[in-house]
Amino acid sequence: MLTTWSVRRRLTLLAGITALAGCLVTAVLVTMLTHVVLHDYRTEQAAAASRRVAFNVESFAPDRLKPLTPTEEIDLIQVADDHGIVRQASARLTGKPLLVDVNATGDDGRVDTTICTRLVPRERCLIAVTYRAKVGDGYWMVNSYAPVVPWYIHPLYLLGVGLAVVVLTGLATAGAWVTVRRALAPVKTIKNELAEITATDLGRRVPPSRHEDEISDLAETVNQTLDRLEAAVEQQRRFASDASHDLRSPITAMRTQVEEAMLHPDDTDWTQTSKALLSSIDRLQAIVADLLTLTKLDSGAPGAREPVDLGVLVAEELARQSRGKTIIRHLERGVVVTGDRLRLARLLTNLLDNAERHAETSIQVSVAAGRDAMLEVLDDGAGIAPDQREIVFRRFTRLDASRNRDAGGTGLGLPIAREIARAHGGTLKIADSLVGARFVLHLPLRNGYHG
Repeated sequence: MLTTWSVRRRLTLLAGITALAGCLVTAVLVTMLTHVVLHDYRTEQAAAASRRVAFNVESFAPDRLKPLTPTEEIDLIQVADDHGIVRQASARLTGKPLLVDVNATGDDGRVDTTICTRLVPRERCLIAVTYRAKVGDGYWMVNSYAPVVPWYIHPLYLLGVGLAVVVLTGLATAGAWVTVRRALAPVKTIKNELAEITATDLGRRVPPSRHEDEISDLAETVNQTLDRLEAAVEQQRRFASDASHDLRSPITAMRTQVEEAMLHPDDTDWTQTSKALLSSIDRLQAIVADLLTLTKLDSGAPGAREPVDLGVLVAEELARQSRGKTIIRHLERGVVVTGDRLRLARLLTNLLDNAERHAETSIQVSVAAGRDAMLEVLDDGAGIAPDQREIVFRRFTRLDASRNRDAGGTGLGLPIAREIARAHGGTLKIADSLVGARFVLHLPLRNGYHG
C-alpha cells in the first residue's frame, strides 16, 4: 500500500515529467517556427540584394557596370553573363568560380535554391537567390547568397531555450509539489485519525474535507464504513451478551438440579432429575445449533442451488411433523424457486414453530405466485404491535408476552429465518392482519417460472 509520501512523490514526478515533455514539445515547435521565419527573412534579404544589382546591370551593362555595393547582411554577390562568365563579384567572392549555375526563366525571373560549397570560408551551406537581368539580346544572372539558418538558430538561442525549459519545468514541478501536498493533507489527517481509532473508541469519525471533491467522498465513505463497523461491533457485543445469558440459564439450571440431588441423594427422584437435566440439555443443544446455523449464514457459506417447488415443500413439511394447532392450508403447486431445500425447510419450520407457540387454535399457511413466490404463515394469536415488528428479528429477542407464554424458545428462530430469506435473495417481513401475526416471505421465481 502506497504511503502519503510515496503518492506525493509519484504525482510530483509525473507532473514534472509532463511539464518537461510539454516544454520540450513547445520548444521544438517554437524553434521550427522561428527557423522558418528566419529562413524566409534571409531569403528575402538575398532577393532584395539581387533585385537591386539586377536593376543596375540592366541599366549600365555591359560597358559601364557600377561597382557592387554589398550590404552588411548580404556580402556574397556574383554577376554572370549569358555565357556563365563571372563579370562582377563582391570582395569575398572575388576570383571564385560561379557558385550556382541556374537560369531564371520563370515569369518573375527569380530562382531560389540552397547550395553547399567549400569555396566560401566560414560558410558551408548558402541560400542562393538568382534574378535575371536583360542585357542586349541576352540575359545575365545576378546571384546573391545568404548563410543558411542552422536548425538550432544560434548557440545563444539554444542555450536560452534550454534554460527556459529547465526553469519552467522546475516551476511546474514545485507548483505540483505544493498542490499535491495540500491536496493530500486531508488524506494524512484521515490516516492519523484511523490509526487512533480502536475497538474501544469506534465513535470517532474522520474530519470531512472543506471542498466537494474526491477527498470529501473518501472521508464520507470512511465515516460510513466506521458507522457500519460500529453497528456490527455493537451487534456482536449484544449478541455475545445475550448468548452468554441464554447459555448460562440452562447451565445454571442443570448445576442447581445436580447440587440439590447431591445434597439429598437418598430423597432424590433420579428419574425426574434426569428428565429435567435432559430438558436443559435439549435447550442448550438447541441454542448451540442455532448459533452454528447463524455463523454459517453470516459467513456467507453457499447453499445448494436447485429448483424447489415451494408448495410441495410446505406440504411435505406439514405432513412430516404433526402440530398441536389446526393447520389451514392454501398451497399452490408449481411455484418454483431456486435455493437450498434444507435451509428453506428450516425457514418454514421456524415460522411454524413461532406460530404454534402464539396461536390460539389455528394456523393458516399459504403459498402463491405473482411477480414472485410468496409464502404466508398467519396465526390467530395476540399479534405483534407495528413498532415491535422489526425488533422480533433481532437475535435473542423475545417480547414480554413471548417470554410469558414460551420459556423454551431460543430467540434465534426468526433471525435465522430472515437470514435464510436474504441468502435466497428474498425478504421476510411481518404484514398487517386482522388477527394474529402474519409473516410474509417473498422469493424470486426460478427464471420467472410459474407452472
